[in-house]
Amino acid sequence: MNNPIHILVAEDDNDISRLLCSIIKKSGYIAQPAYSGTEALLYLEQRQWSMLLLDLMLPGMTGEELLNRIDRRDDMPVIVISAKGEPSTKVSALRGGADDFITKPFDVEEVSARIDSQLRMYARIAQPSVPNVLTHKELVLDRDTMSVTAAGTELTLTAREFEILSLLLSAPKKVFTKSNLYERVWKESFYGDDNIINVHMSNLRSKLAKAAPGSEFIETVWGMGYRLKP
Repeated sequence: MNNPIHILVAEDDNDISRLLCSIIKKSGYIAQPAYSGTEALLYLEQRQWSMLLLDLMLPGMTGEELLNRIDRRDDMPVIVISAKGEPSTKVSALRGGADDFITKPFDVEEVSARIDSQLRMYARIAQPSVPNVLTHKELVLDRDTMSVTAAGTELTLTAREFEILSLLLSAPKKVFTKSNLYERVWKESFYGDDNIINVHMSNLRSKLAKAAPGSEFIETVWGMGYRLKP
């Protein structure tokens, strides 16, 4: 796969958590355990995830509460894995945003197959078609000609700067974290060194400011990341 698959495992039982992480790693994906709903929410706010495996009976914040809080973050598939196997619980979880429900005790091969199935499904449907010409205020980006103009002035951007701006324009209201930007633009795992993002973002902002003095197109959302300025 072009991009690494990062799966968050929200499970407070150490043995089950280790087993689920083992299943994930055996499939070639990257697993991150979280042992409470609160810890899982912190991880969800730090980066983009490919999938969430969610237990319902979590300390700190229940799985149901966490499901309500994540609000379909980045169209991330959610598989609930719970001992609460009553039909009403399953229906509630699925109506609340879960994509699948597996009852404990579970079969290892079934969990592996369902993870792969959800990832394949989201790979097909979670990529919205992006128009070739993206606009925001006086900013126009044309994917076909690889050109960008700000207030009618054409900019000379590097390939990375163009991709960063294209990504921001593809979802004008979305806040992109530095890990989001790095993994989507550089297509590599982000390990916390944000200097390269800072340099590219500074250069991009400088070029935009020179082309359209007095206008600000990108804003920093402190503690979170970047987005287009409304």
